[in-house]
Amino acid sequence: MDLRYFAWLRERIGTGHEQVETEATTVAELIDELKRRDEAYAFAFSDLTAIRAAVNQDLVELDAPITGAREVAFFPPMTGG
Repeated sequence: MDLRYFAWLRERIGTGHEQVETEATTVAELIDELKRRDEAYAFAFSDLTAIRAAVNQDLVELDAPITGAREVAFFPPMTGG
């Protein structure tokens, strides 16, 4: 699975993109898996109210399924003007 990180998430994790193999079935399970990797991921995902996700470029809630997904992206909330 292709993971993409944007804005301050990219800065905290130290990369904007990576490939992972996961047993997770939802975005939330994937986040839990990532947080256990090391302190950078734990810090980046410490406040889930400040995280948005997209699965295959569709905005989703954190309980959304990821089984069979090609890409999951994480980013802070967006504002418009």
